[in-house]
Amino acid sequence: MSGAAALRAHFGAAPPDALGIAVSGGSDSLALLHLLNDWRGEGGPALRVATVDHGLRPEAAAEAAQVARLCTGLGVAHDTLRWSGPPARGNLPDAARRARYRLLTGWARRHGLRHVAIGHTADDVAETFLMRLARGSGVDGLAAMRDRWQEGEGVTFHRPLLALRREALRDVLRAQGVAWSDDPTNDDPAYARTRARAALAAMAPLNLGADTLVATARRLRDARAALEDCARRAAKAIAREHGGDLLWRRDGFADLPDEIARRLLVAGIAWMTGRDYPPRGAAMAAFLDAARAGRRMTLQGCVLSAGRDHLRLSREYRAVAGLRAPAGAVWDGRWRVTGGTGRATVAALGPAGLRACPGWRAGGLPHASALASPGVWRGDALVAAPQAGWPNGWRLELLRGFGDYVERLVA
Repeated sequence: MSGAAALRAHFGAAPPDALGIAVSGGSDSLALLHLLNDWRGEGGPALRVATVDHGLRPEAAAEAAQVARLCTGLGVAHDTLRWSGPPARGNLPDAARRARYRLLTGWARRHGLRHVAIGHTADDVAETFLMRLARGSGVDGLAAMRDRWQEGEGVTFHRPLLALRREALRDVLRAQGVAWSDDPTNDDPAYARTRARAALAAMAPLNLGADTLVATARRLRDARAALEDCARRAAKAIAREHGGDLLWRRDGFADLPDEIARRLLVAGIAWMTGRDYPPRGAAMAAFLDAARAGRRMTLQGCVLSAGRDHLRLSREYRAVAGLRAPAGAVWDGRWRVTGGTGRATVAALGPAGLRACPGWRAGGLPHASALASPGVWRGDALVAAPQAGWPNGWRLELLRGFGDYVERLVA
C-alpha cells in the first residue's frame, strides 16, 4: 500500500476540512507531512503543524526550527510547543509522552482543530508489542495500537500510517530530496525501545521480525474488540450508577468470566477517579478476588463493598478529604454544585458533615459513600448536602454518567 492510499483508506470518503500534524523532524512524521501536503494540493484537508520541544535534548530547538523552515517553504502554518512543566520523575519517556499529548490537545483546541495526525508506523506497532511482552502484558497491552482515539474533549488523534514500514516512508523522503533528523536516543540502549529494535533485528531470521509481530498484534486487536463488546454488554445488563457510586448485581457478576469481571472493575475505578492507568496486575487480581468473595477492599482511592444483592464501588473518603473547590467549579473531577446563594466551598461531608446533617440516610447512600459525597460549606458550617437529602437550594451534577462508564470499557 502506498502512503497516499493509506491516508485515503484511513480518512475515508469524508476527511476533515482541517488537520493538525505533529512533526518532530524524524523520518516518520516528516513523511506524513509530505504525504498530507501532496493530498492538500489535490483537494485534501488544510494543514497546520506543531512540533513539541520537550527541552530534554539540546538539539531539539534546532530541529523544531528546521521543521518551521520546511513548513514555511510548503506554505503550511507551524507552531513550536514547549514543555515547561516540573521535571519528570520515574518513567521519563512516559512523562514526555503524556506532556506531548497534553500540549498537542491544547494547541488543537486553540486553533479550532478537531483532528490531529501523528506518524506512527508498523515498526512502532512491533516495537511496542515486544516492549509490552517483556512486561508480561495481556491482550490489551499486546493488541495493535489504535488507529484513532479521542484525547480529552473534542480532539481526535489519528495514526494513518500504521500499515506502512518506516523504510517505505524514508523512501518517500529520499524521492523528494528531504533530509530528516535522527534522535540520538534511538541508539541509546538505556531506552527500552532501542533494545526492542535491536531484538527485532536479531529475531528476524526466526521469522519473528516486525511483520510477524504486527500481524499478531492485529489479531489481538480483534480479540480485544470482542472482549470489549462482551464487557459493554455485561455492564448494561448488571451495572447501574447510584449517587455517584457503581453497583453490580452480585448474581450477574458471579456468572462472568474473570476477564470480563476484571474489565468491569478496572473501568469502574477509572470512571470514578479519572486515572489513565489501571492498577498493577497483583493489586487488580486481589481486587477481583475481593469482589468474588464479597469482601471490602480499597484500591486507588475507591472502596469496594458488598451488600446482599449488589457489589458497590464508592469513592474513598481519605482520597477526597483534602479536596476543596469553589461552588460552581468541578470537585473531585466529576461533581459540580450550583445554585444557592452567596459564596461557598465544596468539600466532602466527612464525619463533621454527617453530624451536621442527622437525616443524611434519607439520601439513600451507605455511610462510606455519604462520607465522601460533596457538601456545601461556609467555613466550618455545612450549608447543604445534596447527596444526603438536604439540597437547601443547591443542585448537584454528576459530570461522568453511566454512559461514560460504559465507554471506558473500550481500551
